[in-house]
Amino acid sequence: MATIQWYPGHMNKARNQLEDKMSLIDVVVEVLDARIPQSSRNPMIEKLVGDKPHLIILNKADLADPIMTKLWQKKLHKPGKYVMALDSLHNTNMQFLIKMVKKAASAKIKKMQVKGAPNPTVRIALVGIPNCGKSTIINRLVGHNVARVGNTPGVTKGQSWLKTPSNIQILDTPGILWPRFDDQKVGYKLAAFGAIKDSVFHADDVALFVLKNLRQHYLKNLVKFARSTKEQIEQVNDPDLLLAMTDSYGMRDDYDRFSLYMLQRLRKGKVGRITLDRL
Repeated sequence: MATIQWYPGHMNKARNQLEDKMSLIDVVVEVLDARIPQSSRNPMIEKLVGDKPHLIILNKADLADPIMTKLWQKKLHKPGKYVMALDSLHNTNMQFLIKMVKKAASAKIKKMQVKGAPNPTVRIALVGIPNCGKSTIINRLVGHNVARVGNTPGVTKGQSWLKTPSNIQILDTPGILWPRFDDQKVGYKLAAFGAIKDSVFHADDVALFVLKNLRQHYLKNLVKFARSTKEQIEQVNDPDLLLAMTDSYGMRDDYDRFSLYMLQRLRKGKVGRITLDRL
């Protein structure tokens, strides 16, 4: 398994800036990719949270396996941590998100109300890996497009404070990875769902990793996407299956091109509702 790693300089800078601003934060809102809830958790974020209220969002839930999402919600829920699933792209559950933020900040809100502030502002840090949907969530909360949205990781490079109509002030932060993945499967899952730039890894390596997981957990989805049958898939290994799919999609023997196409379709949910982090 080839090594996948991506930690550009701006991420380390963003991490240091976030640490400096943590004293101003009432609630840390961590955005995870619901398709890889464990692999998209940055271990550095957990250290920065400390004893602050912590809201965990399983974003892109519309693209994830709904059964696995419910299981992960239960798994991640702990004292002081609030967990919710979200489909920010289609503006689903955004009012519930606002409610959850204020619930997490209830102690601070009550304290400020006692001091005479009837509707105090709650400051949150919105954090997560690249391409997990933070910018879309910000635009929904603010009410118009203030954060750049893109399918390429690394779109947001700096930090900024943003106001919302719901008296929530957001510290927008760039997507941050961590310097080293102890388990290379984490790197492959992050690459599969677009948290790592496509130029950093070999698309066919990641495509083969995805095929192995689809074969094991989502065979029906694989049969449909491969334009094949269950029996045909069971008779070939993953490299031969990748070559057969490349030819089936009219790309002859250009498996590099097809591998990238397959990953792009996976990210958009065209292979089905897939969750690669299993419980």
